[in-house]
Amino acid sequence: MITFLLDYSAGVPIYRQIIDQIRFGIASGQLKMGEQLPTVRALAVELKVNLNTVSKAYKELEIKNILETQQGTGTFIGKTEQVVLDKEREDKLKEVCQQFSSIAFNYGFSLDEIVRELKKIENFKKE
Repeated sequence: MITFLLDYSAGVPIYRQIIDQIRFGIASGQLKMGEQLPTVRALAVELKVNLNTVSKAYKELEIKNILETQQGTGTFIGKTEQVVLDKEREDKLKEVCQQFSSIAFNYGFSLDEIVRELKKIENFKKE
């Protein structure tokens, strides 16, 4: 299961952020085919958003056959092949890096300091 992180100041609609996080969760292997997602109500409560926001995200992913909803049992990850195109994945990494580096440089961190900290995080995840 993934942890959803919403950025209300990003200018990206919340339902779109949910869609992107599910798609990238599948692409990264954090979400597997057949894995059950939280119910619309449970995710809306967890994220403190309107039920319609989560419902809209789930419905859009169902239309694309990425999610499957089974009456009475829940919503599951459907097809997992090529959910995120390589170009889209690369573009998202650029966007994340630009946002991150902009914040880090504004706080006065050097590139060496940033790289050193990222390597610590990478090593921590390997343990």
